[in-house]
Amino acid sequence: MLASMTGFAQSSVTKEQTYFYVEIRSLNGKYFKSTLKLPEFFSCFEPRIEQMLRESIVRGTVTFSLRVRDNGQIFAYQVNTEAVRGYLQALEMVLTEHPYGGASIDLSNILLLPGVCQPPITDTDIIESQWSVIEALTKEALDKLWEMRYKEGQTIKADLDVHCRKIMEAHQKIKSRAGGVVEDYAARLNQRVNKLLGEVQVELDKADLAREVAIFAERADINEELSRLECHIEQFTKIANSEDNVGRKLEFLAQEMLRETNTIGSKANDSEIAQLVVEIKGHIDRIKEQTMNIV
Repeated sequence: MLASMTGFAQSSVTKEQTYFYVEIRSLNGKYFKSTLKLPEFFSCFEPRIEQMLRESIVRGTVTFSLRVRDNGQIFAYQVNTEAVRGYLQALEMVLTEHPYGGASIDLSNILLLPGVCQPPITDTDIIESQWSVIEALTKEALDKLWEMRYKEGQTIKADLDVHCRKIMEAHQKIKSRAGGVVEDYAARLNQRVNKLLGEVQVELDKADLAREVAIFAERADINEELSRLECHIEQFTKIANSEDNVGRKLEFLAQEMLRETNTIGSKANDSEIAQLVVEIKGHIDRIKEQTMNIV
């Protein structure tokens, strides 16, 4: 099923006084690229989370955020009482020697001084025990992300179907017109040559005219390009309807469609076909834009 690279999902749970929140955002990108935002205590889980994201998301730019709020004392910062005592003694000495009109010591400011508040030395076993919660939340968020990606992918697919249908309509018009291009050229050439030769009273050699028309017919033959364009469109539609992770295949096919269309325009030498080629290229440009956001 077609899926977009753009998506957003979140998941949260509270376990043993600890609140966990996971958020995943994905955007389009040529390859897989991830940015992980984890609390300091959980940085050891980065490789595991990275692997989960890489295996699931496959392609695109993804941002993973984990927030943890502990209502107990496990992750509470510790106050270095010796550091506080040292700062207080130093400040009291300064105030004694240099009184500043009733200045007082604000304990809350002391807590901001270097070395006073220190992160807890958390037992690695306690941290490791949280992995099962984080893993489950990540899986849940990834499932929600894919649900959103598939939903947006169906919107993209509907748009692609419209453009493919429009291209095939123009393709059929070109195919119908292609047979008359050589006949029109032969009639115009015959008319011009007869006019020029009539002025000098010289008869036209029919063999020469036939040879010139044959050269033009070979040069302007677009049947092969029309056949390949039709084949690319059929393959594009089939892949979009039946496979997963097809973004790069569809990008390649869209580029091939454009190449065949450009060749048709340059070889046909016909104003009506040229207008249809411009129309097709407009639809292909839209298809290329859409395929850049398909997983």
